[in-house]
Amino acid sequence: MPELPEVETVRRGLQPVLTGARLTHVRQNRPDLRFLFPDRFAHRLSGAVVERVDRRAKYLLMPLSTGETWVTHLGMTGRFTLDGTLLGEFEEPAPIAGKHEHVSLCALRDGAATRIGFADARRFGFMGLIDTAALDDHPWFKGLGPEPLGNAFSAQTLIDGFAGRKQNVKVSLLDQRIVAGLGNIYVCEALYRARISPLIAAGAVSRSRLERLTGVIRDVLNDAIEAGGSTLRDFANAEGGQGYFQHRFDVYGREGEPCRGEGCTGVVRRIVQGGRSTFYCPSCQRR
Repeated sequence: MPELPEVETVRRGLQPVLTGARLTHVRQNRPDLRFLFPDRFAHRLSGAVVERVDRRAKYLLMPLSTGETWVTHLGMTGRFTLDGTLLGEFEEPAPIAGKHEHVSLCALRDGAATRIGFADARRFGFMGLIDTAALDDHPWFKGLGPEPLGNAFSAQTLIDGFAGRKQNVKVSLLDQRIVAGLGNIYVCEALYRARISPLIAAGAVSRSRLERLTGVIRDVLNDAIEAGGSTLRDFANAEGGQGYFQHRFDVYGREGEPCRGEGCTGVVRRIVQGGRSTFYCPSCQRR
């Protein structure tokens, strides 16, 4: 599933095309994805101007001039595509590009029209239209922790969230109520860089190590965003390109391979925690 860096990469690809653009020729090609589309979805998007393109955790948020926010979750295989810029409006409805494209539209900005499509082969993604003023109270967002790249995230966030927790630190970092948007890949990578064992109880990690972990989490996410995210199977950015951070993984997906730590002779191990694979170096990441 695309994680925060992949969603942020898509956001940055859509931002220059959609910000300030008027949506036209909106076409919904099926009644549902993971959930039903909102009532009159295409009609409510048509004619709206996108005020900006934001991200919250793994959601894309596009506040509209209508007072609603267009929300998209990519699921496992969801992707936006930009099929080139055309002068003027399309005379015909935007064509369907491929059997898995479920939404298509035009974005009119500065006299140019860009065709945008949303495809999702496995249909685990979903879209919503939510009253912008009530967004924070919507079930998808209520209770989410701070953004790991935002000013509200600090070592104190983890200190407070982990206090008294006997659950291991790896699974605790995936708790979206503590910090929003962290996923399995980047938690594994962050714990490795911070030299923290994924087996240790969250409440037993010292303040000094949590202070280090906070900075490492930011670094790992920023490095991944700079590399365009990680392409493991289904992810592609808005231009159809792939990310490259997977070539820089220190532990994720490297079971049985030598640790890349300087002077370390350990071997990367894979275990299962909370139903998810955890990759770590037992030599570098001691309790």
